[in-house]
Amino acid sequence: MQVRKRGALRNVGALVLGAALWAAVAGPGTAADTVTAAAISTLGDLKYPADFTHLDYVNPDAPKGGEISEWFTGGFDNFNPFTLEGRASRLSSLPLEAMLEGTADTVGEAYCLLCESLEYPASKDWVIFTLRDGIRFSDGTPMTAEDVLFSYEQLRDRGLSSFRAVVAQQVASAEMLDPKRIKFTFTPDYPRRDVIQSVGSLPVFSKAQFERAGLDLGKASAVPFIGSGPYVFGSSKDGRTEIWARNPDYWGKDLPINRGRANFDRIRIEYYGDYQAAFEGFKAGSYTFRNEASSLLWASAYDFPALTKGWVTKAELPNGDVASGQSFVMNLRRDRFQDIRVREALGLMFNFEWSNETLFYGLYSRVNSVWENSPLAAQGTPTPEEIAILKPLAADLPEGILDEPAVLAPVSGKRQLDRGNQRKAAALLDAAGWAPGADGMRRNAKGETLRVEILNDSQTFDRVILPYVENLRALGVDASMARVDDAQYENRRRKHDFDMITAQLGQDEIPGAGLQQYFGSQSAGDVFNGMGLANPAVDKLIRLVEEAQTRDEMTPRVHALDRALRALRFWVPQWYKASHTVAYYDMYEHPETLPPHALGELDFWWYNADKAAKLKAGGAF
Repeated sequence: MQVRKRGALRNVGALVLGAALWAAVAGPGTAADTVTAAAISTLGDLKYPADFTHLDYVNPDAPKGGEISEWFTGGFDNFNPFTLEGRASRLSSLPLEAMLEGTADTVGEAYCLLCESLEYPASKDWVIFTLRDGIRFSDGTPMTAEDVLFSYEQLRDRGLSSFRAVVAQQVASAEMLDPKRIKFTFTPDYPRRDVIQSVGSLPVFSKAQFERAGLDLGKASAVPFIGSGPYVFGSSKDGRTEIWARNPDYWGKDLPINRGRANFDRIRIEYYGDYQAAFEGFKAGSYTFRNEASSLLWASAYDFPALTKGWVTKAELPNGDVASGQSFVMNLRRDRFQDIRVREALGLMFNFEWSNETLFYGLYSRVNSVWENSPLAAQGTPTPEEIAILKPLAADLPEGILDEPAVLAPVSGKRQLDRGNQRKAAALLDAAGWAPGADGMRRNAKGETLRVEILNDSQTFDRVILPYVENLRALGVDASMARVDDAQYENRRRKHDFDMITAQLGQDEIPGAGLQQYFGSQSAGDVFNGMGLANPAVDKLIRLVEEAQTRDEMTPRVHALDRALRALRFWVPQWYKASHTVAYYDMYEHPETLPPHALGELDFWWYNADKAAKLKAGGAF
C-alpha cells in the first residue's frame, strides 16, 4: 500500500503519520483533546502552508486542451484494477480519488483532497474525516460518507488478499456519523504511525453505481468505475485502446492542490504486442509520448525522420525517486530454491557488467537494495544500532548478518561468462548436493535436474535473459527461458506458476504497511510478494519499521530490514538509472524544474496548441 500521487501514477495505499500542521487543537477540559487539520506529515513540518495557492512544481496557468497518448504492453479485458481476475486497463483507477493525496515534491506528507478536515486524538486511536461540500461523482450524483464507508467495506471484504490482511490488522471498525463524516477506529495493538493516512488514501467508489450495475470488487468488470476525479471514461476498442476524457464539470478543479494539473482534454493509451512494434508505432506518430526503457533503442535507434525533422524531442530528465528495485526473483514456494546456497549460486551467474557494456551502452547502474538511490539503503557493516535490532532475530537470518557488510550484487568481468564467479557458484551447488552428471547437468540425490525456467513476455528482454540462461547452463543448471504472451504471463504470475520472473521490489522513502504486502508472511500467497517470502525475522523487522515515529528511529530499522532482505538472496538484482529517458512529439511542455518524485506527464504537463498546429501542418501526423 503506497502513497497516492496522481503525477506518479502510484497505487492506492498507505501514507504515514506524524506531526500535523494547519491544526486547531481542542483546549483542556474538552471531552477529548483532538487535532483538527487539513494536512498531516510524518517526519517534521509540512511544506505547504494553509493558504498555499498551488503546488510549487506546477504551472498554475497551464492551458487546458489537447491529447497526450502513450503505449503499454499487451492488452486488457476489464476495468477493475482491484482484482486478480483478468487484466485491467492501465488507467482504470484514474477516475478515483481519496480523502488524502501526497505530492510529488514531498515525502510522507498528505493533504486533504476529498476531505475538508481530519480530526484525531493524540493517541491516534481513531480519525474522523469530514467531506468537502459539493463533491460529485462524474455522473453528477453527490458523494456522501455512505460511499466512503461502502468503498472501505468493498476493499476490506473483496479486495486483494494481502490488502485485506493489512486492513484487518489496522481497522477495528468504520461508521458513518452523518452524510459528511466518517469515523475509523483502529485496532488497539497496531502501530499508529501509518493508520490515518492508510485509510485516508483508500479510493472512493460510487455505491449507487455498484448496486445499479451489479459490480463486485472481487470480479473482473466490463464497466469502468465511476469516480469523482478529473477524468472520466471516454471509450475503448478491442482491448487495445483506452481513452479517458477530462471532465469539464470536475468538482475540485479550483482547489489549490489541483491548480495546474489535469491539463489534457484526453489521455489515450495504445497497446502493443511487443516492444519493437510499439517503437515503430511511435516513429509513425500512432502515439505521442514515450518513456524509453530500452538502452539499445535509446542509444542507436533515435535517428528516424520525425526526430531528424525536429518533430520529436528527445530528453533526459532527472529522477530523484527510489529505484524500482527491478530484479529476477526466485519462487521460494519451490523446494529447489529453499537452499540459500542455490540462490546465491544463481545470482553469481548474471553478469551485469558485461550486460551494461555490451547491451545497455553503459547507461545503467546496478541495483543492490530495495531502497536503491536513497539514504535508506544499508551500507557497509552494521552500526551498533542495527546490531541491537538484528541480534534478537539473528537465528532466523543467514549467518553474518551481525558482522558482515550488507550483501552486494556480485561483480563480474568483461566476458559474458565470468570464470571466477562460475567456480564460486559451482562450489556452492556442490555443497548444496547438486552434483554434475555425465551430461554436465547438475542433479540432486533423487536424480532431478536443477531446473530453472525464466518466464518472459517481452521480446526485447530476450537479449538479456538468453545470455543469463547460457551462463547458468555452463554451470550445469537446467536453465531455459519461456516466452509467453502477456495474458499467459499474468496468469502464471498470479498462480505462482514460475521459477523466476522479473519483479519490481522498490519501496517508499517512508515505508509503512506496504512492506507487509511485498515481504510479509501473510502475503506469501499473493501477487505482490512474488517470491513467496515468509520469514519471522522479516515480519518482526517490518513491524519495527511501522512503529518508528521519527526519522532517527526509522532509518536504522529500515537499514536492518534492508540487510535482512538482501542476505536472504531471493532475488538477482538488475539495474536502474537515475533519469527519465523520454521522447515526445514537440507539442508538450512542462515546468522548468520537475519535482523529484514524478515525471508527471499525465498530471502537470500541458499541450501547446500552436506547436501542435505546426506539427500537423508539416505532416507529422
